[in-house]
Amino acid sequence: SRQIQWFPGHMTKTLRLMEKEIRNVDCVLQILDARIPLSSLNPEIERITAGKPHLYVLNKSDLADPEITRQWLAYFKSAGAGCIAMDSKQRGRATATKGLIEKELSALMERRRNRGMVGAAIRVMVVGIPNVGKSTFINQVAKRKSAKAGNRPGVTRGRQWVSVDAGLDLLDTPGILWPKFEDEATGLHLAFTGAVKDEVMDAETLACRLLELLAARYPNALEQRYQIPADLSGQGWELLEACGRKRGFLISGGEVDTERAAKMLVGEFRASKWGRLSLERPPQRDDMADFAEEDEE
Repeated sequence: SRQIQWFPGHMTKTLRLMEKEIRNVDCVLQILDARIPLSSLNPEIERITAGKPHLYVLNKSDLADPEITRQWLAYFKSAGAGCIAMDSKQRGRATATKGLIEKELSALMERRRNRGMVGAAIRVMVVGIPNVGKSTFINQVAKRKSAKAGNRPGVTRGRQWVSVDAGLDLLDTPGILWPKFEDEATGLHLAFTGAVKDEVMDAETLACRLLELLAARYPNALEQRYQIPADLSGQGWELLEACGRKRGFLISGGEVDTERAAKMLVGEFRASKWGRLSLERPPQRDDMADFAEEDEE
């Protein structure tokens, strides 16, 4: 699990595209997974977009622990970073982002008005890791199916400009990761939430690690969903077998079909059938300056 990596060739091409297009946009809207805000914060995107007004969206907040999401909002905002939580599949909520973009770009818009450029559209680059909900978000904002959306990584493969109205243009970009994850936890979190393809890691190992994490963080959710005894908490393989046995995933000899159980467990976590759970808590940090850069134009 320490070697979880997924960086297809098209991601290098996307990084080059972003480096080229960043000069042509007014603002960057980076979509994060509310369950794993730090693991879904791509350092390569941060590097390329530094110096542009930035708005972070904690997407899939309907799947995350609401109290932990509130803590994350405070964490980002303490650094002066624009940040909101939302479920991009909820109609009406995504459109409210336009007002937040305008607020984030208020100084730029004022300069435009002074130059008589009232009608100029705000150009926003929408970025994020794979499967974080960028295209779904854009489709909701634009109120039409303009961008390809899917529940697996790697659906969007090229840049797409989407005109929302006369005042807002969005640049949809393919989801990208980075060549090397800093630690094992980052790779695991991305695998748990489906940001990397499932073939990258053994399903049973992934399920065991997920069970261990959630048994430590949310033991009641695990017990309620699968009626797992508390004394098994923390033992990944035992938890996997117990869950599979409870669901009747048995093969010859009464053994548990652990592969089937693993796929079921990970799938139910991603579908939020365990409840609203967050895998990351905000760390204690005094300096958050690297999360937000002032517009230097």
